[in-house]
Amino acid sequence: MDPQAATSLPENAYTPLPPGQVYQPIVPATTDAPQATWWSVGWGLFLCVIFTVASAYSGLKVGQVLEAAIPISILAIGLARVYPALSRSGAPPRSMLLENVIITGIGGVSGGIVAGAIFTLPALWILQLNPQPLQTIFISLAGGALGMLFLIPLRRYFVRETHGQFPYPEATAITEVLVTGERGGSQARLLLQATFIAGVYDFFVTTFQVWKEYVDFRFIPVVEAVAQRAKVVFNFDAIGFILGLGYVMGLRSSMVLCAGGVLSNFVLVPMIWFVGRHLPDVVYPATTSIAAMTANQIFRGYVRFVGVGAIATAGIFGIVKSLKIIAGSFGIALKAFRAGETAGGERTDRDVSVMTILVGIVVTTVLAGVFFGSLHTSLVVVLVGLGLTLLFSFFFTSVAANAIATVARNPVSGMTMLTIIISSVVLLKFGLSGTTGMFFVMAMAGIVCTALSVSGQFITDLKTGYWLGSTPRVQERVKFLGVLAASIAAALTIILLARTFQFGEALPGDVRAVLPSPQASIMKALVEGFMSQQPVAYILFGVGAMVALITEMLGVPSLTFALGMYLPLELNSPALVGGFIAYYVGKRSEQVGGARGHTMRERGVIIASGLMAGGALGGVLGAAFRLFPWYAEDRVKLPFYDNAVASQLVSAVLFIALCCYLWFGSVRHGKEEAA
Repeated sequence: MDPQAATSLPENAYTPLPPGQVYQPIVPATTDAPQATWWSVGWGLFLCVIFTVASAYSGLKVGQVLEAAIPISILAIGLARVYPALSRSGAPPRSMLLENVIITGIGGVSGGIVAGAIFTLPALWILQLNPQPLQTIFISLAGGALGMLFLIPLRRYFVRETHGQFPYPEATAITEVLVTGERGGSQARLLLQATFIAGVYDFFVTTFQVWKEYVDFRFIPVVEAVAQRAKVVFNFDAIGFILGLGYVMGLRSSMVLCAGGVLSNFVLVPMIWFVGRHLPDVVYPATTSIAAMTANQIFRGYVRFVGVGAIATAGIFGIVKSLKIIAGSFGIALKAFRAGETAGGERTDRDVSVMTILVGIVVTTVLAGVFFGSLHTSLVVVLVGLGLTLLFSFFFTSVAANAIATVARNPVSGMTMLTIIISSVVLLKFGLSGTTGMFFVMAMAGIVCTALSVSGQFITDLKTGYWLGSTPRVQERVKFLGVLAASIAAALTIILLARTFQFGEALPGDVRAVLPSPQASIMKALVEGFMSQQPVAYILFGVGAMVALITEMLGVPSLTFALGMYLPLELNSPALVGGFIAYYVGKRSEQVGGARGHTMRERGVIIASGLMAGGALGGVLGAAFRLFPWYAEDRVKLPFYDNAVASQLVSAVLFIALCCYLWFGSVRHGKEEAA
């Protein structure tokens, strides 16, 4: 029997470890399994480039970056099936579990690089600043490198020392896909079944007009009256992906997340409406009078800034909590370096050397300084900008890792906005303004945005590898190849599109088609405004900071709560439903006990992971359809779609059916499971 053959994750994979107990992954630390082979690295780079190009176009056209990691993990399983036939070695089949981790890790970085690129780089073309190809590539490459280099010292804290304390929804889904695909049998069929159901469901509901994706029950007179008179609006995104996400998060995390949404939407929005509805003038930072605003406009115009302040403050708390572990990580690395060792500890706990990290940061910093200096600014501005870039990149790396580990949502837009606001305010004090200032600040924002996007995606890879038995050092080394490939592919794709399309809005006399580039358009407006010395909404950021402080004082995970405040309520509420189902499945498994109870918990996680995988695949396919000129949402339209009552009721009933599938699929015992 293959000594590295995967069976299933240990029972303590998702639970905190008792004192003195050490987690043992599927592939033991003593086993030298293939990881970075020509097969895994080659396919990883190929899929990385393909998904980068597709994601860049999709993000600029419809504002949606393709979620790459989960689809690539499924593709990796399929590639592993054909490997024996392609290799023609005649050797017996071997486990390719850790090679699939490498494929997923390299390919998955495409989403992080593209998210950083499309949020910021197109704004330079919208501002008519037209960066050079090497400048475009460097911004993504520097951000990706800093995101990885700053995250590596945090790996031991987020991945090992806090084992079982973070749910890691996306990493859980990827791990279950890889393990179940490797194992095959009834569990693989269950995963494929859930993936197919969620893929078909999410694809049709998010791509065409079959039934309403969002349920708000405003066809009920009382609900509509409350929404109009008090601006209390309930929204629910009835798709399988978020249901599975909430299940993997668990009840505690999903409830804290939803509580943040309740504070924003049911307390702050109505309160702002009540206080400001009689004011005839526009109250900054909104652009419309409060009396004329909808609940969603109040949320985006005011409350979201409170959420940004809460996220930033919660990130500071997270860094403080992790300082001891970070210092310990550097201490271990320094001891190994002084002793002349190539690595310390067991195989599954080895990072790249501390010297590699320090040299990488120094080299990236020097190159960034040269880049900023080429923008024809003073040495003082270069040094200040460089310091802010490094500070934000390190700070937001921790925020992104914490956010992804908790709710699988990275607050990229909020943190990028905060970078632009603070950088503009500070650099204006040093005389930087005009088009040079806009280019400088957007370049800083591009580096920081890419750093936090990549670090959030990278922590998912490292946790997946930890569960399965990968060597972190191997993952970290090949990840740099993915960052390089994705940076070049994303930059060249954006440059090519900039020559063919207009970004943002159509210019007079320019007949080229327009790619809306929604995120970059927002950032462009923001940097234009602050470089024109508009005031900063300090009070809103400060309120968010106080909310984060209060949650810490109460012992509530402040970043999870802050993310709930920042994210739209429709994304939080379905996660709570999944959390409740996970809670009651856990209760039922405790009552049953033994092997059958363990099987219940295992089946629940597999189905939830399948719902996430299927939802991601459905989203990718839907985004791909939007790229074709013949696409239209009403190309597939059911007769009752425009009827709010019928359409929302159908959506609610089908979502309840998904919940029933998740529940009964988890607690049901077939003959194979009982055996």
